[in-house]
Amino acid sequence: MYFESHDGTRIAYEDYGRGAPIVFVAGAMLPADMWEYQIPYFVERGYRCVAIDRRGHGRSDRPSDGYGIDSTADDLAALLDHLDLTGVTLVGHSMGGAEVARCLARHGEDRVARAVFLSAVLPLLKQTDDNPQGMPQAAFDGLVAAVRADRPKWLARQSQLYFTTHLGSDVSPEQMDVTYRQCLSTAPWAMLKTQEACFHADNRAALRGIGVPALVVHGDADFSAPVELTGRRTAELLPECTYLEYPAAGHGLYVSHAEQFNGPAEVRDGLTQAGGSPTAGR
Repeated sequence: MYFESHDGTRIAYEDYGRGAPIVFVAGAMLPADMWEYQIPYFVERGYRCVAIDRRGHGRSDRPSDGYGIDSTADDLAALLDHLDLTGVTLVGHSMGGAEVARCLARHGEDRVARAVFLSAVLPLLKQTDDNPQGMPQAAFDGLVAAVRADRPKWLARQSQLYFTTHLGSDVSPEQMDVTYRQCLSTAPWAMLKTQEACFHADNRAALRGIGVPALVVHGDADFSAPVELTGRRTAELLPECTYLEYPAAGHGLYVSHAEQFNGPAEVRDGLTQAGGSPTAGR
């Protein structure tokens, strides 16, 4: 199914089940298919599950622009409007988490009941004078150079770290290959532009302004979004937050730790226990 976004881009989405709506927002380079271990679980427990293909990803249009966080957050808001959803739980992985925060800041919280930030690239990755622990511009430039030189090779090298199989996560080679191919299916231009957007996006003010209960879930071995730079700081900035940190989990914990992520009451029951200590579960 498709809808037309704010600039005429045709965006694909999937819609399953009936009940309280959960909207899943994938990480950069990944389509809605990444949620295959979450959507059946929650639909079978009485939720309506909606998942979006970001522009340039999956079956959505591949425009030349519109990959900044403001624009992709507006795409998310357009989906909520298109389906006239209310009482929504927004679940954002990686870049999807940044889009959730920016969507709430730009479009308000009338449609949203709660937010889940899963391995989110928040609040700010880039090293600046007031964010000295961030990634230096030179390091990011090196990453982009590696992607431009051999994108498949760069993606393949991330697989073990992404799923922390070297730390004992039970993720099969076949599953890693599925994720690798999902990433390769993204438009190369979109991949470059979304990486750039993630690096530069400053969502510190957006997080401080969120008024709905939030759940932050992060792995302490996340190579793509180091927990000390992202998850822990995100939890500290949110006014009302429950924080869960998984030992030996990486960026792909929605697969490697799917049972653990799906099961807690904070997620399964719509964050009814959200609002606890920002360090809860660490």
